[in-house]
Amino acid sequence: MPLDLSDLDKIATIVRNAVKDELTPALADDEPVELANRWSGGKLEIWPRDQELGAKEIPIDVFFHKIVMLRDRLRVLEQQINGHAKLDDADKVHLQQYVTRCYGSLTTFNVLFRHKEDGFTGSGTGGKED
Repeated sequence: MPLDLSDLDKIATIVRNAVKDELTPALADDEPVELANRWSGGKLEIWPRDQELGAKEIPIDVFFHKIVMLRDRLRVLEQQINGHAKLDDADKVHLQQYVTRCYGSLTTFNVLFRHKEDGFTGSGTGGKED
């Protein structure tokens, strides 16, 4: 199946992949990701509809750690897709679009990151948060 380069989303994905391939060694030396000061020591409460059942509390730093782990695993998945020997370019672009959409779905959590560049970026934002 030939790659349709008129699709701007595909072009953006290809460029993003090319840049990430160049930065792959830098990803291995990432600085620790930090929680924004305003959330330090905080907690997350999740309430069911029936409030008599009580809330579930999670320390925000534990929740943040899970978000960072998810982000890092998505980066590894991107690297594996881009470097996969048996996937053709069209397949790589197709899979990369799903990963990019995952990043976009997670931009809500960017408020937790101390440094903006550590957060998630979606595909339709031109580098801005959703």
